[in-house]
Amino acid sequence: MDSIRTVLVTGGAGYAGAVLVPKLLAAGFRVRVLDLYLYGKQVFDQVRPSPMLEEFVGDLRDPALVAQAVAGCDSVIHLACISNDPSFELNPVLGRTINLDAFPPLVRLSREAEVQRFVYASSSSVYGISDSPDVTEDHPLRPLTDYSRFKAECETILLEQQSSEFTTLVLRPATLCGYSPRQRLDLTVNILTNHAVNNRRITVFGGSQLRPNFHVEDMADLYLQVLQEPLERIAGQVLNAGYENHSVSALAEIVKRVVGQELGYNDIEIVTTPSDDLRSYHISSEKITRVLGYRPRRSIEDAVRGLVTAFRTGKLPDSLSKSTYFNIKRMQEVHLQ
Repeated sequence: MDSIRTVLVTGGAGYAGAVLVPKLLAAGFRVRVLDLYLYGKQVFDQVRPSPMLEEFVGDLRDPALVAQAVAGCDSVIHLACISNDPSFELNPVLGRTINLDAFPPLVRLSREAEVQRFVYASSSSVYGISDSPDVTEDHPLRPLTDYSRFKAECETILLEQQSSEFTTLVLRPATLCGYSPRQRLDLTVNILTNHAVNNRRITVFGGSQLRPNFHVEDMADLYLQVLQEPLERIAGQVLNAGYENHSVSALAEIVKRVVGQELGYNDIEIVTTPSDDLRSYHISSEKITRVLGYRPRRSIEDAVRGLVTAFRTGKLPDSLSKSTYFNIKRMQEVHLQ
């Protein structure tokens, strides 16, 4: 009997997946990636010689390809989606077909392939707006957008399939930040850092909204941990995954300070403008520590320093204009349907 664990990572060439997949390979997993590779195939250049990595280039909406990719896997980490609200709103029909319509067939095919554990990357945006000092997993879901609503619906679809043969886990990550081989520069901390480094000017939209954040390396470490946990410890769980909660204005001040320290800039300007983006919530990640003993290890400052290093060493060329750093730009460029 082959004792090597085999995991399918849908969307594995994305922002989080590009950090996760090398960690899985280093831990001895056999890894399959199912992804359209819209943002380039170079993300796995450092690990691609590995015989433990199998890549399926294609669409999550292709059931034959999904069946092929999941066959023989004991675990699935489902990351693939049209990420974040602005990208979703670019083409709501596309967003629905990928984020919601493709989900039940993926779950069904995973069960038929006798997958033992299925980990779903939901989002802490399912909470919408809340003035609660700490939003726990029991907090009512009040999604403000179709992106968040479909995340919540997929949670329900998955948890209904929880059984002794099919272990399900829902994670609700905070907004990710930090450096990845498939860099995104359209996420709050990353946007602020890009502009602080390259324009010495940060624009804050609104500013009072509370936003939880989570380092992309910590997110990848968490996915690795939940693959190694006993099934009974994660079965049917819903867990927030975040670290630091700050207002957007406070994030801008952190970025200004750290970039200034790292690069010797003392002239970074913060400009505040109105915003109609009202999403604001302060999540509690106490439960994940209690249930899994998990604690993040990397701060917002660490994320900013990592990005500054990437800029300084030439890993992020043309960072203000290159489409592959920005989901919406890239989706428009390739006319994704």
